[in-house]
Amino acid sequence: MASQLFSTKSPDLLISEAEEPERQMKRSLTALDLTALGIGAIIGSGIFALTGTAAAGQKFGNKMETPVINFIQAFLTGSEVHLGRPGAGPAIVLSFVFAAVACGFAALCYAELAAMIPVSGSAYTYAYATLGEIVAWIIGWDLILEYAVGNMAVAASWSGYFVKLMYSLFNVKLPLWLVADHKTAAGVIERGGEALTYFSSTTLPVVAGHQIAINLPALLIVMALTVLLVIGIKESASANTAAVIIKTTIVIFFIAFGAFYVNPTNWKPFAPNGFIGVMSGAAIVFFAFIGFDAVSTTAEESRDPQRDLPIGMMASLIVCTTLYVLVSGVLTGMKHYTAFVDDAAAIATAVEVSGKPWVQAVISAGALAGMTSVLLVFQLGQPRIFMAMARDGLLPQYSSKIHPTYRTPHITTIWTGVVVGLVAMVTDIGSLADLTNIGTLFAFILVCLGVVVLRRSDPDRRRPFRVPWVPLFPLSGALLCLVLMFSLPVLTWIRFFVWLGLGLLIYFVYGMRHSRLAAQNKG
Repeated sequence: MASQLFSTKSPDLLISEAEEPERQMKRSLTALDLTALGIGAIIGSGIFALTGTAAAGQKFGNKMETPVINFIQAFLTGSEVHLGRPGAGPAIVLSFVFAAVACGFAALCYAELAAMIPVSGSAYTYAYATLGEIVAWIIGWDLILEYAVGNMAVAASWSGYFVKLMYSLFNVKLPLWLVADHKTAAGVIERGGEALTYFSSTTLPVVAGHQIAINLPALLIVMALTVLLVIGIKESASANTAAVIIKTTIVIFFIAFGAFYVNPTNWKPFAPNGFIGVMSGAAIVFFAFIGFDAVSTTAEESRDPQRDLPIGMMASLIVCTTLYVLVSGVLTGMKHYTAFVDDAAAIATAVEVSGKPWVQAVISAGALAGMTSVLLVFQLGQPRIFMAMARDGLLPQYSSKIHPTYRTPHITTIWTGVVVGLVAMVTDIGSLADLTNIGTLFAFILVCLGVVVLRRSDPDRRRPFRVPWVPLFPLSGALLCLVLMFSLPVLTWIRFFVWLGLGLLIYFVYGMRHSRLAAQNKG
């Protein structure tokens, strides 16, 4: 049993399996396409919705919602545990830099493995080649938190911006029960006042004695993108590029426009909660960086993966980090950071100081474009990970089928779209952004360790791209990601372990019995 759990697949075997005729996908993506995909995945709800929360912080009365690092600090200093998340204040720019550095180390490791093993599956495939089948399964199961669960939250957020844009541009109001899940709808009704502005009716219909509310726009946008992704990767990349151009233009517009309304006194105090505040902010805004690794899932659809994948990942990360630092600096300069408490639309709130309503409409349009491209790229990445796992026998074989005409993994694409759309339609999962973060950070740690392991186990293999200063850089990336994990709440850790436990149960019941590698080794 132990030999199977830690058995690895050679990179040569992974590549040869991907090149089988019935599995081949259409190679049409260039370095520019991959960079745009990376930017499309990174700039989204994170920068538009979470920046204000990270700057202002969050107060909780429950220790379970308090970051682990707060308990560590209290233990080391002998002080009381600070409940909640201390805000980074204007030092949110440093939070972005710290998160970007952690992602940068991980991106270098992804680039080396992606160029050496240009196969779909992302961190799952790399773990299978370096750390063994059981670790590969864990990371594949873990990536569901990054892609599918993360997309559910983005879809719900997309719907909120859609409702506001319809009102600001066309003065169209939609019934509340049709554009929000029940928990969100109840919260809107409870707040009352200005919160009711965007809805034609706030009465929730009653069916079988229960009030009903569904988020129909969230379902429809996911279904539309699912159809697009089934039709073809090039068409999806073209749509994503258009969305990237729009949202990047809007972000640059906010930076240029907001710079004229910056009041330097708002930057004082710069770091009101010191290092702990900066780290807490980094753990929150890390969500804004999630997605660059989705580029690696398109390895089998890239024209020159060994050259273009590293370019796509690193270029998109550099562009987005630069924009993030500028946005957060302007944001906290336009309004004092304390104005963004519990604000899910901080950028739209900041431009209120201009007194120009049309600017808010422009920002909302940019946010909508940003979230659309995030949905597109994440819906692209998740099915390809499922496809890779099915190829290895860890999931049912029908999940690995490629459409005969479109050459896309249509079965897993459709199933992913249906599940994400339905859950987003009825559930408020904004709190699961933390679960997405911890899952992604764990995946990054394993990828960083995978580079170190493969350098020792297969030192002579050709590496078109090499991480410099191994093992220093990979281990630094793993350490920084671990620090960010400790900056997440206790409850998030508990949910994460429950999720991993469920995944291990599925592996031992199904995956272990149907593993193709185990069957080959026995033969």
